[in-house]
Amino acid sequence: MLKQCLFVLVAASLISIAAPFAAAQDSPSNDQQSQPSQDNGRWRHGPPDPARRTQELTKQLKLTSDQQTKVQDVLQSERSQMESLRQDTSQSQQDRHTKMMEIHKSSDAQIRALLDSTQQKKWDEMQAKREQWMQNRRPGPPGAGSDQQGPPPQQ
Repeated sequence: MLKQCLFVLVAASLISIAAPFAAAQDSPSNDQQSQPSQDNGRWRHGPPDPARRTQELTKQLKLTSDQQTKVQDVLQSERSQMESLRQDTSQSQQDRHTKMMEIHKSSDAQIRALLDSTQQKKWDEMQAKREQWMQNRRPGPPGAGSDQQGPPPQQ
């Protein structure tokens, strides 16, 4: 009888110790770490999710449902082109970077064309803030703004 009680006590202790670790592995936050997004104020590396980016733009620009569909299509196309380019090792890194910038500019222009004049004004402001943030985060001589930290402004 004493052996059974001791065995049950040890088993219960092991389960209570192991349960938090098992629950942490099933947590959705671990599954989302491979997805690009902003989480708790921290930016992750990788391309943004077109659906999430469309939601952000919908809030900021007050997109109509028709605009949402078209913007998401543009962003999805941009993402697939970028992924294909990342996998293409036949080009130099500089050539791939140049091509990525062209793809991004083209997508920005396509999105801007879908917007009305009020939305375009807000879009232009968002792009200017983004460009300023990009300039400030580029490595350069000390004091050139390369020491600034933080996430980019949301578009």
